[in-house]
Amino acid sequence: MDDRLTEGHDSIDGEDVEPSLTGLAVGVNPGGAPKVFIRTFGCQMNVYDSERMMEALAAHGYAQTGHIGDADLVILNTCHIREKAAEKVYSDLGRVRQVKEERGAAGHETVVAVVGCVAQAEGAEIAARAPVVDLVVGPQSYHRLPELIERSRSQTRTVVDTTFPEEDKFSRLPPRAPAHAVTAFLTVQEGCDKFCTFCVVPYTRGMEYSRPVADVEGEARRLVSSGVREITLLGQNVNAYHGDGPDGRPWSLAKLIRRLAQIEGLERLRYTTSHPGDMSEDLIAAHGEEAKLMPYLHLPFQAGADRILAAMNRKHTAGQYLDTVARIRKAQPEIALSTDIIVGFPGETEPEFAETLALVAEVGFAQAYSFKYSARPGTPAGKLADQVPDPVKTERLARLQELLERQQTAFNERCVGRTLPVLFDRPGKHPGQLVGRSPFLQAVHAEAAAGERGRILPVEILAFSPNSLVGVIRSA
Repeated sequence: MDDRLTEGHDSIDGEDVEPSLTGLAVGVNPGGAPKVFIRTFGCQMNVYDSERMMEALAAHGYAQTGHIGDADLVILNTCHIREKAAEKVYSDLGRVRQVKEERGAAGHETVVAVVGCVAQAEGAEIAARAPVVDLVVGPQSYHRLPELIERSRSQTRTVVDTTFPEEDKFSRLPPRAPAHAVTAFLTVQEGCDKFCTFCVVPYTRGMEYSRPVADVEGEARRLVSSGVREITLLGQNVNAYHGDGPDGRPWSLAKLIRRLAQIEGLERLRYTTSHPGDMSEDLIAAHGEEAKLMPYLHLPFQAGADRILAAMNRKHTAGQYLDTVARIRKAQPEIALSTDIIVGFPGETEPEFAETLALVAEVGFAQAYSFKYSARPGTPAGKLADQVPDPVKTERLARLQELLERQQTAFNERCVGRTLPVLFDRPGKHPGQLVGRSPFLQAVHAEAAAGERGRILPVEILAFSPNSLVGVIRSA
């Protein structure tokens, strides 16, 4: 899987979803209800999972709080893609321990749960390393949170559930609660069968599973009925989607997208994250034919040298990636491409890194997410002897990011003078300002009344920065 870390709830880069120990805002806390504080690390799927966990808990009388000191239940929903993200969990657990002790002194019980991919990978180690934790739950078992919480209250040792249950967790979760949002994530596929040698996903999320079309469509319709106008379909390898269709046959992602595009009130569709080997012809064609599918695609290539790609077990070459890009751009000339790149994979030489730079220069990316290789426990690449020294990785990453930043800035600059349809989804930092997304996923700032939130309006782009655009709303 080509997973990315998120920053806030409206970006796809950075360190973790919550910048501090603050909760995910969902719903209102009625008096007397046990309160839940959730901190979410990692990818968009973890954001989705946190929302679904809260919905499962709400069905058992729990309510959300943004203040950890008020929480009867503290949940850290974790990511294991990079070492830094995993270590942040343990750092936060030190602060959680202080809160739990202070609440205990005042006579209040606090249950602490670590869930998600770090929980799956390091279950018993978490219990040994952080005694403050009462409950460790993998990403395939969070639908059982209410019963596991009760079990933890009756045991003196940490409850660890990192199994892969036979039942479909999605069928055990309650229907989606009203989103109270303009955009939403919707998981349609989980797990990965690719086994890239640097990646933990097959071990933490399991093998590929695609939800049935009817279930996905039902959830999408509920989201739209609550005001959602844009849905991003999620999967560790989303374009490998093969869920059972209403005709009893597996449907491709392209066919699912065309079905969802028929939902009245749903204005935009996106999907992430994809593997180059699964960009089928019908999916490429959908980018040119389906108006609701936005002209933005995140398509990781990870490295530009074929020897490194083979060592990563990526199952494609640099030439095949470039051919796929050419076919996509033929179908949708306006497509904005994004990617993931790993620098300093074990054994990477300077000439091989130069091949990565050359591929980036040839493609021209609107956005990109680049990282120094970080060995993840249990992955084949972590056992390789020829690890690249960190100073070398740091220097190469700096050169790569300089090129990527120039490309992103140039893409944004080319938007100046254009009028783009912008879906406004949240308030800006200044009074009288709203922020929305262009079709190319850029953040766009404009002066607008609060009542325009949720609308798609034509915005003439007047200025740009490396990370956003500024414009003025024009009459339709």
